[in-house]
Amino acid sequence: MKAQEIRQSFLDFFNHRQHTFIPSSPIVVKDDPTLMFINAGMNQFKDWFLGNSQAEHSRVCNSQKCLRVSGKHNDLEEVGVDTYHHTLFEMLGNWSFGDYFKEEAIAWAWEYLTGICKIDPNSLYVTVFEGAKEDHLAMDQEAFDYWKKWIAEDRILMGNKKDNFWEMGKTGPCGPCSEIHVDIRSAAEKAKIPGDQLVNQDHPQVIEVWNLVFMEYNRLADASLQKLPAKHVDTGMGFERLAMVLQGKKSNYDTDVFTPLISKIEALSSHKYGASTESDIAIRVIADHVRAVSFAIADGQLPSSNGAGYVIRRILRRAIRYGYSKLNIRVAFIYKLVEVLVQEMGSFFPEIKAQQSLIEKIILEEENSFLRTLSNGLERFHQYIELHPEKTINGKFAFELFDTFGFPIDLTQLLAKEENRSVNMDQFEKELTEQKDRSRAASAIDAGDWVVLDEGEAKFVGYDTPETETKVLRYRNVKSKDQNWVQVELETTPFYPEGGGQVGDVGVLVFGKEKLSVADTKKENGVILHFLKKMPQQIQGEVKAVVSGEKRRATAANHSATHLLHKALRTVLGTHVEQKGSLVGPNYLRFDFSHFQKLTDEELSKIGAMVNEEILSNFPLKEQRNTKIEVAKEMGAMALFGEKYGDRVRVIQFGESVELCGGIHVSSTAQIGKFVITSESAVASGVRRIEAVTHEKASELVDQELTLLNEIRSLLKNPKDLKKQITTVLAQNNTLAKKIEGFQKEKSQGLKQDLIGDVENINGVNFLAKRIDLDAADAIKDLAFQLKEEIPNLFLVLGAAINEKPNLTLVISENLVEDKGWNAGKIIRDLAKEIQGGGGGQAFYATAGGNKVEGIPAALSKAAELIQ
Repeated sequence: MKAQEIRQSFLDFFNHRQHTFIPSSPIVVKDDPTLMFINAGMNQFKDWFLGNSQAEHSRVCNSQKCLRVSGKHNDLEEVGVDTYHHTLFEMLGNWSFGDYFKEEAIAWAWEYLTGICKIDPNSLYVTVFEGAKEDHLAMDQEAFDYWKKWIAEDRILMGNKKDNFWEMGKTGPCGPCSEIHVDIRSAAEKAKIPGDQLVNQDHPQVIEVWNLVFMEYNRLADASLQKLPAKHVDTGMGFERLAMVLQGKKSNYDTDVFTPLISKIEALSSHKYGASTESDIAIRVIADHVRAVSFAIADGQLPSSNGAGYVIRRILRRAIRYGYSKLNIRVAFIYKLVEVLVQEMGSFFPEIKAQQSLIEKIILEEENSFLRTLSNGLERFHQYIELHPEKTINGKFAFELFDTFGFPIDLTQLLAKEENRSVNMDQFEKELTEQKDRSRAASAIDAGDWVVLDEGEAKFVGYDTPETETKVLRYRNVKSKDQNWVQVELETTPFYPEGGGQVGDVGVLVFGKEKLSVADTKKENGVILHFLKKMPQQIQGEVKAVVSGEKRRATAANHSATHLLHKALRTVLGTHVEQKGSLVGPNYLRFDFSHFQKLTDEELSKIGAMVNEEILSNFPLKEQRNTKIEVAKEMGAMALFGEKYGDRVRVIQFGESVELCGGIHVSSTAQIGKFVITSESAVASGVRRIEAVTHEKASELVDQELTLLNEIRSLLKNPKDLKKQITTVLAQNNTLAKKIEGFQKEKSQGLKQDLIGDVENINGVNFLAKRIDLDAADAIKDLAFQLKEEIPNLFLVLGAAINEKPNLTLVISENLVEDKGWNAGKIIRDLAKEIQGGGGGQAFYATAGGNKVEGIPAALSKAAELIQ
């Protein structure tokens, strides 16, 4: 079967067994601080498992795209080295929420693998949980007995807690699991070593293909277990691994999941897959990573310098550097693979097809940017070599190249070898370990167990009222980044939790006579969390919850304005415009959108005018809650890529602006006040950003601008025509600048004649090293190139002080570069030591700057010594 047929056969199998298909959620996690990316099929159902919300379906199946870049067997730097681990992969799964349990899950898994997929039962092994004394858990006899109905007992293996007890994390739902392993070795290999000896031994042809997790416990913060009120099934099967088995391959990368990508990489690189281990690893890395990066961008996560964006940038840069160092590809090429990926996966994952152009443009820009960074890294490496004669390169410096410039350590080692040096790898590994420890510490969240005070179902009432009488259902203590918080869940709350780009509400909770500030409101796995800095003296009983009215009104105005802005952008620029991110707070709004060029002043003026016209039209808010998603789409409501929508949605309409949105809004557009765009900039290739203010902040900004305008008028003696006066001043300034430039050229010409007379012939080389009185870098460069044109066999060094900083300029005639092997870029680095600086450039022209002006004479003298 082809890969697409395999995926569909799985979904059809469970559809016929009353499982509801739920599309894959975006891989970027929005409301769970413990996760950056979806890393398992169950993540989108986490609040169902936790009991924080009612499961919408008792039986579910899907194929979830997952991203793993750390953890067991999935460290980013290892992906591509073997043939069966990936960053992005699909997880086929079936779930039961309080419905069927072990018997049905085991029977259906066996039926699908042996009946539908026709896998030889004699190639399969299963594992069951052997028990754990520390948790007072016995062997999973129930699963063992069910397996005996389908497979011989000698193929049922005992698994320890590490392999056969699945846990969501340090706390949360967990339970024993049964793994299904398949042995795809040849008959001869099987005869040498039985497969049961290789299960869970990281053998590339004896692999786990499916894991059946039986959720029946909850792990508490004190490590104890308590029974869940209902039992659940959570299964996950690696789609790529299943394709390898069914297509008779020995590697995931040999299946049609990857072969179209690999063929394209072969064509772009002129390297044949299978020709060498080194190039094969590079090709696997690139084929894997383009999938991860493309899906992340499609789901709204752009490469950036922090958080989830940094992870995506790191994955892409790893692919680029493998192409650079192993396949000798020194130009952007990965963006060309996106078209192939869309052809193969776009039918099942429409988001990647719809976002193809944007994905290509962003990857292209990132490639070109990183190739420039690699070039800068090479420059840094050569500077280091010039300044450090030791035979061992400092491991801290090697780590700097790795961390800042993305240099793979093996590339640094290769460059070192060419210089007859080595790298201190112990220091490098120490720096790498410390960085990982810092990263883990920065993101660590230590949450205590919930203390339940009262039973009840939490409800959000913030759309209708900013305050309410309520009670605390439960609370817990949380430590994050050296801050201690008390997180409180209320029975009813008017506080809007951070989401959809809108910041969380702030306000107060009143416990009797005690008033405590709510510093933030967030949502985690369906639970609205109110952040308090301390525990109330009396937490039980009636509580008054009050949202800050001023900040709520300002935030609502900005949020509603983003909807009007979105519509205006699509009207003025075209329907290709789609929201790519937003930040809505009380002070300003930020809106990212897809567009491929800088907006003109005229376009910005039109957009601003259109938004303000919508505001003046005083369109009332038309809100529809709990609307079927199909009905909302028929209304023309905009659904954003990267957002996960349920069967029921909330629709927000102002005039012709119709969007799916869960945020807080004004009751009519007139309440937005005035809308003023403050900036327009680029976020990434194909993504622009507009920042704006509304409400009182817009009025404040206009007042400030008017005050500034009046101050400028006063400075210019209150002219009648301010614009004309400014134009006149600028013209006068330009005239003076040209006169100064002319004086510099005249001065330069006089200097040139003096310098020509000072040239010495040393061993057939026309040599000149002299300090000159010019304080403009362009003028010095122009003078140096004029001398190079007029004087053959020239070796010229000019020293000068520019803004009280030393400057060296070196020019060497091309024939000397070729005949004598001189390189201005290398020589200037040596000379720059005398001025406590550094520099670089081309073989025939280079410059250097530094901090020691008095070192210029020594640098000029050193130049003379170099050509003796």
